[in-house]
Amino acid sequence: MSAYDATNPKRRVNRTWTVRLGNSDTDDLPSLSKLRQMSRDASRNQPVVVSALETKLDNTIGFGLSLQSMPNHEILGISAEEASAWSRRTEFEWSLWSQSVDCDAERTKIFDEIQQVAFLSAMVSGDVPFMLPYLDRGGPYSMAVRLLESDRLCNPHFAADTPTIAGGVEVGRYGEPVAYHFAATHPGGIRPATKWVRIPAYGANGRRNVWLLARRTRPEQRRGVPILAPVLESLKILDEYTTAELEAALVSGLFTVFVKTDAGELPDPLGGTEEGSDAAQEGALALKPGMMVGLAPGEEIQTADPGRPNANYDKFVSAILRQVGAALGVPYEMLMKHFSSSYSASRAALLEAWKGFKSRRRWFAAGFCQPIYEEWLAEAVLTGRIEAPGFFDDPLIRKAWCGAQWNGPAPGQLDPLKETNAAVRRVEEGFSTRQREAAELNGSDFETNAAAAKRENQLIEEAGLKMIDNSKARSAR
Repeated sequence: MSAYDATNPKRRVNRTWTVRLGNSDTDDLPSLSKLRQMSRDASRNQPVVVSALETKLDNTIGFGLSLQSMPNHEILGISAEEASAWSRRTEFEWSLWSQSVDCDAERTKIFDEIQQVAFLSAMVSGDVPFMLPYLDRGGPYSMAVRLLESDRLCNPHFAADTPTIAGGVEVGRYGEPVAYHFAATHPGGIRPATKWVRIPAYGANGRRNVWLLARRTRPEQRRGVPILAPVLESLKILDEYTTAELEAALVSGLFTVFVKTDAGELPDPLGGTEEGSDAAQEGALALKPGMMVGLAPGEEIQTADPGRPNANYDKFVSAILRQVGAALGVPYEMLMKHFSSSYSASRAALLEAWKGFKSRRRWFAAGFCQPIYEEWLAEAVLTGRIEAPGFFDDPLIRKAWCGAQWNGPAPGQLDPLKETNAAVRRVEEGFSTRQREAAELNGSDFETNAAAAKRENQLIEEAGLKMIDNSKARSAR
């Protein structure tokens, strides 16, 4: 007897539900390579997958998360004004590095584009390893970001997984990464891998050598799993079903006339199968719109009505896509870019989706953007381009200087007036701040907005134009 129906072996549905006990290595790693290949194929050829990935990218990262330096002036013992001035200088210095292709080891992308590639690779492949080597290219900074294909992180010579080395990750006593094993070339590249390189997780000076951006869902998990893994089978079946429906609709749209004659051939100029054509040589006919085919005596044609277009196609596909969207954290309306629900329903869908987008953004910022920023800031302080007293003396002081927030795209507004008024009310009641509301409404920075507004008001006053009366606007609300 079982206390749970799901484990009762006498129930018919459970007889074919075979499961086994395993950890993340034994459950995920044997299927990981195949999952990556299937996910990449789906991301290239299935429109729904392209829409899902682009929607998550556009709302989570956009063109790239922007840095907002936020040092802790209380810990540092400086004034808020000094911290603000330091932040502005640091952000401008950051743009000198991040907006140049020299920040990319491949020298083809600026940092915003590197973020996009890293995010999509983590979604499709499950994880993305990256390193921060120093490459002297004659610029003010030497540090660069090097992204690697997840396939290159694998056991040397494709050896079987062991408790120590599995999925290319070598761990220590507590499961902490000790070293990473990379194939010198991509296993599926032009020149298949024949050599492997072991890179320690940390250097002799304690600096980290390799990062692995992955969203882990289990303890002791070494590698990430593609986000499409739970829905790949459904998406593939749906893709084949859609192709079959398209072909059936095409056949249904062909109007072919069969003419029965004594000779079995159509007289010119009605024509028929052209002599020397592939169909004539193979003794086969290919249906074409408006085609006429001759039949010999005793021959007849039997046709089957395909009944296309299928009246139930849209309902069935929508039902499957709602499940796919739920699994991927993308509501059906956003997945299909089809907004036909009421204001309340659409807003509820957007708000629910944005919980996931914000969660992914924080994960990406913490695992990718922030480590890179901290390593860059260390180089900037070492080279004297930025002054940060005590940066290398105390970990607490270093953490205080490295404080930052990463801003991305703002959620869409179904009713801008209502949502702006709500933001104003939250600020007035002390439930939020202008800085937070500016980031939430349009992804902007309040200090930048305030400085720009000050300059604009000065220009308006100098030009003798009429100023906006904010008191009347508030009373109208």
